Amino acid sequence: MSGLSFRYGPAWYGFHIYLTTSGSASPIPHVVEGTPMRKRRAAFVAAGVAAALAATTACGSGSDNGGSDAANFEAKPSGTMSYWGFDNPDDVGQARLDHAAKQLDGVTIESDQTGFDAQKFTTRLASGNVPDVVQMDRELVLTYAAQNLILPLDTCLSANKVGKDRWYPSVVDSVTYKDQIWAVPQFYQPPAIILNKTVMDAAGVQDTDIDTSNPDKLLAAIGKMYKANGDVPSTLGFNPQAIGQTNLWLVGMGGRLADENGQPALDDPNNVAALELLKKIVDAQGGFAKYKSFTDSFDMFGEKNQFVQNQVGAEVDAQWYPNVLSPYKDKIKLAAVPFRGKDGNPVTASSGTSFVVPAKAKNPAAACRWALALTEDGSWTAAAEARAATVKQKNSIDTGLFTGSPVADKAIREQFVKPSGNAGFDQVISTYYDIVDKGKSVGASPAGQQIKQELLNALTAALLGSKTAQQALADAQAASMDAYKTVTGG
Repeated sequence: MSGLSFRYGPAWYGFHIYLTTSGSASPIPHVVEGTPMRKRRAAFVAAGVAAALAATTACGSGSDNGGSDAANFEAKPSGTMSYWGFDNPDDVGQARLDHAAKQLDGVTIESDQTGFDAQKFTTRLASGNVPDVVQMDRELVLTYAAQNLILPLDTCLSANKVGKDRWYPSVVDSVTYKDQIWAVPQFYQPPAIILNKTVMDAAGVQDTDIDTSNPDKLLAAIGKMYKANGDVPSTLGFNPQAIGQTNLWLVGMGGRLADENGQPALDDPNNVAALELLKKIVDAQGGFAKYKSFTDSFDMFGEKNQFVQNQVGAEVDAQWYPNVLSPYKDKIKLAAVPFRGKDGNPVTASSGTSFVVPAKAKNPAAACRWALALTEDGSWTAAAEARAATVKQKNSIDTGLFTGSPVADKAIREQFVKPSGNAGFDQVISTYYDIVDKGKSVGASPAGQQIKQELLNALTAALLGSKTAQQALADAQAASMDAYKTVTGG
């Protein structure tokens, strides 16, 4: 990792991670709904601290507060409820907060609108001074669930007559452990491949050539579009987002991070195949170091972004990114294709955030109702209306909201996503809607934090060529298994 540093870029409805080769990230003038990822580095560092401290607190955390029985979740919400999350809520976030507050009439709601920090959460858990509900990445949920530091929410759902069919299967699977649901999920930003038709047309590359299920065809298309000044890239044929969208490449090749029991599975042979393909792609475009240095220079959220500047021919992007590009619709010519798995079928990976109720929560009934109110259809409709007003004011394009709920997604698309007059953008938007039900999970694990870090280490080593993909993943698996045994006690 020498010479490498983390950079966090916000997603329109969620989050994205990048890896930079030098310096620090430039400020990104983009307000997002939810918790930004600038705390992710602290979360990784604090993972070991959280696990160690949890060992001293977990014994009594699940039963001495009375919050885990159905009666508490069935109680009429009253009193004071505190939440931690919604750092800098945008139009979508504020509309949802307003809607949820109306559903808890008579409840005093107190907020800590800062980003989630694992070390801060650990400290609060140890002191017993925890909020009633906390917003965190779904990948972190099982770490706390395995230690009984948060409450299972099955009785919360049943008391409020909510079934798990409110969410896409891959979304709810990511917060399920030992046949119990441990969080209320929100958002799901499926990645697909955005095409820069200006670059593709000039190189004679067709949409069907950008086929991740056919590496030979894909690499040939990359070769036609790739340009360099000397040995420095000037146009990438294809930006695979190797760091930010690693999970997509894993599920596309049939891989996973954890098995059905939550045990790490980083050394899955399909994961090896995914990393080997990623290495071929970056090697065909100057190698990982030059590729990363070039992509780090992108003005990703600005008027000189990589599509306007024709710095990419195609790029893997999450669903939020077309919204970022929409102000420049008259300067770019876009299309999109789905990411295809090794079987040739469209596939995508789910990610997003969620709400958990700490085991020491003082008002679990209100916390449960509030979290569910934020993710019910009425909340998403209010959010979509707010977004539509913003779109109209800015003369932009409504790219839709991808909520994590299939019913809400369908309703929002039908009511708010209309033909824009830009055929390329409309086709891009349609592609994301076409793949949203193709989501697969890489698996959820109590060692999720450590697995994420070890995967990043393995990926970096493999792409730099300091280890083979197989060796890098074997090392990552060993480290993750140690963490898994620590967290689960076996």
